[in-house]
Amino acid sequence: MVPEVDLATFAAAHADGAVVIDVREPYEYVAGHVPGARLVPLARLPHHAGELPAREPVYVICASGNRSWTAAQFLAGRGIDAKSVIGGTGDWMASGLPVVRGAQENVA
Repeated sequence: MVPEVDLATFAAAHADGAVVIDVREPYEYVAGHVPGARLVPLARLPHHAGELPAREPVYVICASGNRSWTAAQFLAGRGIDAKSVIGGTGDWMASGLPVVRGAQENVA
């Protein structure tokens, strides 16, 4: 079973410098993403899974939690401590948490 974390848990981990990957499409990422989140679209995840740390949690986020759950399940099967963020970027934005728009500096 893939661990899912609520927004409060994720926000606390993010504030502590957690590794975050965003598995949405580039146009979604540019429209608004969690600061510091690295874009790795779900379809490209198999090509980049080896770049993720194996010894620390990786928080996976998408728009609402569906793609992130699929991605976290894939990563967990490869020995990565992946956690899916329930509610995704939609809930992050709706909560008024900081968002970066337009930047693509962390694109895989």
